[in-house]
Amino acid sequence: MNNSFGTSGHNSHRSFADAFDSAGKGLWDALDNVRSEFERRVAPRMGRGDVRVAILSLLAEESMHGYQIIREIDKRSNGAWKPSPGSVYPTLQLLADEGLIEAHEAEGKKTYTLTEKGHTEAQSSRPAPWKDADTHDSTRPTALPRSAAKLAEAVVPIMRTGTPEQIDEAISVVDDARRKLYAILAQD
Repeated sequence: MNNSFGTSGHNSHRSFADAFDSAGKGLWDALDNVRSEFERRVAPRMGRGDVRVAILSLLAEESMHGYQIIREIDKRSNGAWKPSPGSVYPTLQLLADEGLIEAHEAEGKKTYTLTEKGHTEAQSSRPAPWKDADTHDSTRPTALPRSAAKLAEAVVPIMRTGTPEQIDEAISVVDDARRKLYAILAQD
C-alpha cells in the first residue's frame, strides 16, 4: 500500500517519522519566530535610568567590568533583560563623570568600583530592575506570552515522541485551555 509518506511496511514507518521530524522542525522554527517577535514587541524595554540603577546595585556588591555587568543583569533578570554595551558603557562613563564610580585596570580590563558617593547613591536608589522580573506578576505584559511560549515548547516533545493516545490527550488539554481563555474574556 502506498501513502503520502512512503510505501507500506517498515519504510512507511521511517518515512512517517521523517515527515514528523520535519513538522517538528517547522514547529520549532515557528516558535522561534514567535519568541523573536515577542522579544521585539513585548519584552520589557529598560530605560537609561534602569541601566544606571542596575549598575549601581551590582557595583554595591562587588567590582566588575562592563561585560560582567551585562551578564549579571541578564542572569538576575532570568533572561528578561540583557542591556547592550551601547547602553552600559555610556552609563558607566556618566557615573564616572559624576564621581559615583572609579575605573581601574585589572588583567587588561577596565574594572569599575563604587566610590563612597556611589555607595550613598546606590543605597538611596530604587530597587534593582530585575527584582520585578523575578516575581510572577500577572500585570506584567510579559507574563502571559512567556507562559504561552512554555506551553508551545511542551507540545513539541509530545508531537515528536508521544503515542497516538498521548497526542489525543494533549490536543484535548490544549483545546480545553483555549476554551477557558475565551471564557475569561467572556466574563463580565
